[in-house]
Amino acid sequence: MGKAADLSEFDRGQIVMARRLETSITETARLVGCSRSAIVNIHAKWINDGDISSRCQGVGRSRVIKGKGRRRLSRLVKQNGRQTAVQLTAQYNAGPSASVSEHTVQRTLLDMGL
Repeated sequence: MGKAADLSEFDRGQIVMARRLETSITETARLVGCSRSAIVNIHAKWINDGDISSRCQGVGRSRVIKGKGRRRLSRLVKQNGRQTAVQLTAQYNAGPSASVSEHTVQRTLLDMGL
């Protein structure tokens, strides 16, 4: 019996479907081959979030524009909301931080919801 993090997406899907078909927790645990607490946790996560996949945190490339730069970019947008990404990039690069591309500015603005 493995931990919940060790289960494959297929096993997680089996757990969700078995519980939706009103199979008991014990029977579902026997079917998948994991602990009863893993069944409860995965099913509860699916009910609350609608998502059963595990997410790896801290994976991938680090961000070019970090917290202080994001706040600065947010201030630039608030000063004049009608500026294009090219104009915002020019203003951002005029400051003390490293130069970034227009694409990076656009992606950061989308991440921030602006």
